[in-house]
Amino acid sequence: MGTEFIDNDSSSHNEYHDHEKELDAGALFVLKSKGSWMHCGYHLSTSIVAPPLLSLPFAFASLGWWGGILCLVIGAIVTFYSYNLLSMVLEHHAHLGRRHLRFRDMANDILGPRWGRYYVGPIQFMVCYGAVIGSTLLGGQCMKAIYLLLNPNGAMKLYQFVVIFGGLMLILAQMPSFHSLRHINLISLLLCLAYSACATIGSIYIGNSSKGPIKDYSISNDKETRIFGVFNAIAIIATTFGNGIIPEIQATIAPPVKGKMFKGLCICYAVLSTTFFSVAISGYWAFGNKAEGLILSNFTQNGHNLVPKSFIFITNIFTILQLSAVAVVYLQPTNEVLERTFADAKSSEFSTRNVIPRLISRSISVIISTTIAAMLPFFGDINAVIGAFGFLPLDFVLPVIFFNLTFKPSKKNPIYWLNMSIAVFFSVLGVIAAVAAVRQISLDAKTYQLFANV
Repeated sequence: MGTEFIDNDSSSHNEYHDHEKELDAGALFVLKSKGSWMHCGYHLSTSIVAPPLLSLPFAFASLGWWGGILCLVIGAIVTFYSYNLLSMVLEHHAHLGRRHLRFRDMANDILGPRWGRYYVGPIQFMVCYGAVIGSTLLGGQCMKAIYLLLNPNGAMKLYQFVVIFGGLMLILAQMPSFHSLRHINLISLLLCLAYSACATIGSIYIGNSSKGPIKDYSISNDKETRIFGVFNAIAIIATTFGNGIIPEIQATIAPPVKGKMFKGLCICYAVLSTTFFSVAISGYWAFGNKAEGLILSNFTQNGHNLVPKSFIFITNIFTILQLSAVAVVYLQPTNEVLERTFADAKSSEFSTRNVIPRLISRSISVIISTTIAAMLPFFGDINAVIGAFGFLPLDFVLPVIFFNLTFKPSKKNPIYWLNMSIAVFFSVLGVIAAVAAVRQISLDAKTYQLFANV
């Protein structure tokens, strides 16, 4: 009987390895299934709890106290719910023998190949590559802030710092697989707690001192500005909660997968609740409707630092380091496509045949994202567009549709109607937010310049 058990176990193990041999190079090298639920928690935290959370006080400025807190709470509940639904759908298909390693594979299977190829694939690519560009730009802005602290009359321009950050990214982009980022992402989790604590302490310090601005929580009287401001703020909050790579993160978990994603999401949302609410509430309390697109910008006013220099320096260092981890995580879907296109699955992952194309293709990918970041230094506006076009459908709408199509709950079941309501509400919201975001870009276009030193 004991032998039988071992034989069965080894045959299922062999089946798993046979399945692995059939995988393409992208899945085999980049999306290795070796991680634990703790690693999954680190990946999730880095992909969601990222420096865009520093723009939450700015979103509150358009929404006011009640609107801002309500949107944050709804965002947290809906995304936690929809990420769990996605995970259940992935587990269900894995149980049936079809383990999906990518978002577009899921869409292919559930919605049909056209949806996967022409809608979900391109949107996910835009969101992830957009996040890399945004992180590179934000990294450059933080580096410039440090430079101006040390040398207030310095002549270096923003695009030069973006290029320096891009240089750091060139090195990190060569990390072979998603799983190999687990230690970087643990450090990243600690870093996001650190700079969020700094942002909160700095805001409270300035809010209590006489140096801070007069607190004004009033919202614009102009009706059009107010309405579009609300939708733009909602798009910013959606982007902050956005992930877009749940299937890829779940793909890094070693089988059996069951229940591991839920534990990972619990780690992530514990970090998220601590950071999002503390930064948003303290930042809006301290600066009111003067809160800037990045709350750290409020710590300096008319060239005067409202908190000690060393404090701004440390906060920016923490932010830069975590941005590099965030950018590398969002490079993974691009890396997976490049690997599938240029690598040979039959050769070893570190053979010359695979290392040289990997080095060249990933370097070109980073050079392109760095060039775009240097050319278009308008982080807040681009962020809102990505949120409206990308994160709202991927993270709020598609998970509930996938769940309803996979598990087919009856129309008498409240879950069916809850999911349909979420899908309809966030689809409408996505369209309006997209219009608001594009309008904001056209309003700001007058001040836009390529390679501007903002």
